[in-house]
Amino acid sequence: MSHILKNKVLDDFILWNNLKNGDERSFSLLFEKYYRDLINYGNSLCPFAEKVQDCIQDVFADIWLYRDSLQDNVIVKAYLLSSVRKRIARLHERDYVFKKATTTDVLEFLFDFSIENALVEDEVTAERVLHLNKLLNDLPGRQKEALYLRYHQGLSVDQIAELLDVNYQSANNLLHRGLLSLRKEWKGSIPLLILISAGVL
Repeated sequence: MSHILKNKVLDDFILWNNLKNGDERSFSLLFEKYYRDLINYGNSLCPFAEKVQDCIQDVFADIWLYRDSLQDNVIVKAYLLSSVRKRIARLHERDYVFKKATTTDVLEFLFDFSIENALVEDEVTAERVLHLNKLLNDLPGRQKEALYLRYHQGLSVDQIAELLDVNYQSANNLLHRGLLSLRKEWKGSIPLLILISAGVL
């Protein structure tokens, strides 16, 4: 684990435990730190921006209200993304968008990858990047969501598995199959993973 990543995890650990002890400043700092990521992810699962904002607010309200019962050892970003996903799934169920929904599998992943053309240096590569955008967005929803969580949100395979409510091997397979499909088509000089990680959020 890099020094920067260690510091980030340590910072989250401190803020989380301060929050559990009733520190409003730590609560606010975590909200500010992850709000944009949660908005981006929420918007990829629900086309109604106001409802996404309400779900995020509800997640944080519950965190504060039930802070005494929160677990100590939590990867905060993964926990928040998972909580928002579950909240939106319940919203869909409540609104009868998906009847009798009991898991988050009902959610359709709506995010569109859009790789920066500024990364490419010639017209031929630019055309290939446009093609790669299409390939990414044509992937099955679960594969696309797994790639998004891995390369845009920086989650580990274990965290993706927990968030998507699948086992480790299934999450790994989603990533592997998605990348395999892309590698079959990508012949550009720019490494594929750099391009996937550089989409506009």
